[in-house]
Amino acid sequence: MTEPAPDDIATERRADQSTEASEPRLDHVGLAVRDLDAAAEWYCAAFGYERELTLRVDPIDLDIVMLRHATHGDRLELLHRPGSSAGLRAADPAEAALSEAFGHIAFDVRGLDAAFERAIGLGARPVMTPQPSPEKGVRMAYVADPEGNLVELLERP
Repeated sequence: MTEPAPDDIATERRADQSTEASEPRLDHVGLAVRDLDAAAEWYCAAFGYERELTLRVDPIDLDIVMLRHATHGDRLELLHRPGSSAGLRAADPAEAALSEAFGHIAFDVRGLDAAFERAIGLGARPVMTPQPSPEKGVRMAYVADPEGNLVELLERP
């Protein structure tokens, strides 16, 4: 059995949406980064994303790389503006929960231990080793990407 092409997945997703009377869905998450190319390479290598498009918004000196997962279709938007400064860089999930803002991004993975080790091998900092989640039957771990953003790894049964 062959996997559907990315365009087929997008077409199926649009067809499903048209039958769901304008039900909102999450399109993407935007993450401002210091080094756009390095961040894109890391998220592609760690989680299987591919570069979907690159944009430039000249009036505000903003560069954008949109990443898309070819199998799942989810998107991660990486943004960079010269002169930007680091925002919240919580050391762990508990510290992140003290800020009224997005505190982390989470990925559902198969093989949590291997995904955790792969992320570390690609330059992530270990934050919380794989362990049971408070959600029954789920395992979780946290890393910080090379720029310090918290990334949760979840393995559901």
